[in-house]
Amino acid sequence: MKIASIAGARPQFIKMAMLNKQLKKHQEIRHIIIHTGQHYDKNMSKDFFDELDIPEPLYNLGVVSDTHGKQTGMMMERIEKVISEEKPDWVLVYGDTNSTLAGVLTAAKLHLKTAHIEAGLRSYNREMPEEINRIVADHIADLLFVPTENALEILRKEGLEKRSRLVGDVMYDSVLQYIETAEKKYTLSDIVPYDEYYLATIHRQENTDNIDHLRKIFEAFGLLDYPVVIPVHPRTRKYLKDINIHENIKIIDPSGYLKMLILIKNAVKVLTDSGGVQKEAYYLQRPCVTLRNETEWIETLENGWNYTVGINTELILEKVKETRTGQQKHYFGDGNAAGKIVEIILNY
Repeated sequence: MKIASIAGARPQFIKMAMLNKQLKKHQEIRHIIIHTGQHYDKNMSKDFFDELDIPEPLYNLGVVSDTHGKQTGMMMERIEKVISEEKPDWVLVYGDTNSTLAGVLTAAKLHLKTAHIEAGLRSYNREMPEEINRIVADHIADLLFVPTENALEILRKEGLEKRSRLVGDVMYDSVLQYIETAEKKYTLSDIVPYDEYYLATIHRQENTDNIDHLRKIFEAFGLLDYPVVIPVHPRTRKYLKDINIHENIKIIDPSGYLKMLILIKNAVKVLTDSGGVQKEAYYLQRPCVTLRNETEWIETLENGWNYTVGINTELILEKVKETRTGQQKHYFGDGNAAGKIVEIILNY
């Protein structure tokens, strides 16, 4: 059996690593990794493959940043060539990036079976390109692997229950497996010279491409009571020349997966517009402030573990100072989502 994984961004590599570990247990499966090239920075791509023991991609399509239409179109053209030659039994797509959209569209048009890992998420904000990508993927894919009960209920309402399988979150598998490895490899002092700090990540288009939004976020960071450590995403870096960087803000290069786990686990709080980082903060029991007006991961909002604040400076400062109010609940599976996915595919 041939299974092709199409991925191009940090959270997709993490999910794919968990699937690869399970697929390696089955000698009858050949796992073909297709890297679209969407994340081209070494720390956003190659380091993840090295740290997570993912084999070198059989294909790297080399499609880097561009407009959404052009990037997606170039990916589809190159994916079509590869999977037409390989003819995999299944094509797996992950999350909600343009790589997800290009992969599921191309495979479906070639009448190949497709599976969407991390299905059923909705922000109900159509201005987010990720929202369009995930909706299309869910309505096209043959199998939908769902991380939470809430996501499953969304798919039921959209008439997609028969194709849906509740398995848990593959990223929860990953945090459970790799946090011990990370702590053996790095100490906090290897990464930053602080005992107390806030960790921030910013990469969403609505924040990076709008200079007023980005400026307001950085102004709020400058008013916080601890240093704000920001591993700068390539999308964000090109805009920083137009931003006043307060001395309280410490810009560092993008971090590999293991270093990010250390940074998240030791932060006083996490400030982010990333869905994946929100979850990693939750799994590592660090309070989070989400720099968006909504979140797909509504489970994290319970008991003050996460707040959505948009770019409102007063609200950012208020929620950073607020303490969590209760215990976490267990929403994201048992840490074996990837194993369940592989078994379902094999028995489909």
